[in-house]
Amino acid sequence: MDDQRPENIVGGKSFTAVAINCAAKAGEWIKIKSGTFTELDLKYSKHDLVTEVDKGAERMIRNLIATHFPQHSFLGEEGVEPGPEASAKAIERVSDAEYLWIVDPVDGTTNYVHGFPFFSVSIALAHRGQVMVGVIYDPMRDELFVAERGKGAYVHGRKMQVSPEPALAQSLVATGFPSDHRMALPVNLKGIQAIAPQVRNLRSAGSAALHLAYVAAGRLSGLWEIGLSSWDIAAGSLLVEESGGRLSDTQGQPYHLGVRNIVATNGRIHEELVGALKQADATG
Repeated sequence: MDDQRPENIVGGKSFTAVAINCAAKAGEWIKIKSGTFTELDLKYSKHDLVTEVDKGAERMIRNLIATHFPQHSFLGEEGVEPGPEASAKAIERVSDAEYLWIVDPVDGTTNYVHGFPFFSVSIALAHRGQVMVGVIYDPMRDELFVAERGKGAYVHGRKMQVSPEPALAQSLVATGFPSDHRMALPVNLKGIQAIAPQVRNLRSAGSAALHLAYVAAGRLSGLWEIGLSSWDIAAGSLLVEESGGRLSDTQGQPYHLGVRNIVATNGRIHEELVGALKQADATG
């Protein structure tokens, strides 16, 4: 272990154990509240929803983390003004924090609102801009995806490995339909039109964090999406990396916390997918 890499334990408290505990408690509460929320608000557009469950789950996670690590910085989706510009500025403001927790309390709120059981709690811890711990919890399936830098990624306690597909033609690839209709959605639709004929099939299940976890678990060959935020990607980025996959922006440049246009794959189809997006002028 080099001197630049932090120990995963501070004052006897494990970062990963705290992240798992936060995700499990928030996930349990979200599941209990399913179908009972009373407040539904629009954020950036009619496709960008928030409930009191999102807000309550984020408060719960923030408070639990602050109990263990009061000096750490915190970036949560519900604490940021809606819209792509605000998201970009939010990560800029905290990008030089020593320890930064990056949280999406309910990734897939639209699914949650409609009772479509594909949503997750996403929690990452970055040290000086590098993600060290990533936890994604799917409360409806009780699936906990956990990664620690340099130590692999696991689901149900089993080590994950990305899928073996060697080319787009054999691949199951995911994407999304961004809430930003001015910029991100038209670009992503252009990508869908170009990629759909080249792959085995496309999926869009409505939670980028779970899509990333599924790439790590070998259930998807890859994904791309335009206009995501750091809290959508951070935890899943480490899951993919620690499962042997590859992550970049849509131009093929290395991932960092400010990246909003993402490609994540099993590594084998990465160049082909990035190339196809470039050819379609669908990189954002």
